[in-house]
Amino acid sequence: MTHSPPLQLPCPECGAINRIPPQRLNDRPLCGKCRARLLPGKPVTAKDRDFGRLVQNTDLPLLVDFWAPWCGPCQQFAPVFSAVATQMATRVIFARVDTQANPQTAATHQIRSIPTLVLFHGGKEFTRLSGALPRAQFQQWLEQQLAALGC
Repeated sequence: MTHSPPLQLPCPECGAINRIPPQRLNDRPLCGKCRARLLPGKPVTAKDRDFGRLVQNTDLPLLVDFWAPWCGPCQQFAPVFSAVATQMATRVIFARVDTQANPQTAATHQIRSIPTLVLFHGGKEFTRLSGALPRAQFQQWLEQQLAALGC
C-alpha cells in the first residue's frame, strides 16, 4: 500500500501549519496546536496580516471571495459561497476577504471589481472570475477549474 505525502493545512484559528495525510481529510482533522477543525466546512475569514501565509501554506486549492459589506451582489453571493464551501470542504479551502477592511490584500491582488473569486494553487493564482454566479453555475465553474488543476 502506497501512502501519499501529507498535505500542509494552516489552522483557520491559530495559523499553525499542520501536516495531514490525504486519506485523513474526511476524518475532520484537528489542529495539533489549538485543536480547532482544520476544514471547518465554512469559509474562513482572511485578513491582511495572515493572507500570504494562508496562500503559501495550503496544499489544497484555495478559493478566495473578495467582497465588501456595501456590495449588494457580494451579499447575495455569500450564502452560495458558504453552501458550496460546506459541500466541498475536503477538496478546497474557502476564504473570504473583506476588501474594505483589508485594502493591502485587495491591492496586492489587483482586485478591481467585486465580488471577485480567485483560485490559488501551489501558492500562486491559477484563475479568477469577477461577478456573482447562481449556485449551479458556480459549482460547474469550480469543478472545471479543479479538473484543470488535476484535483
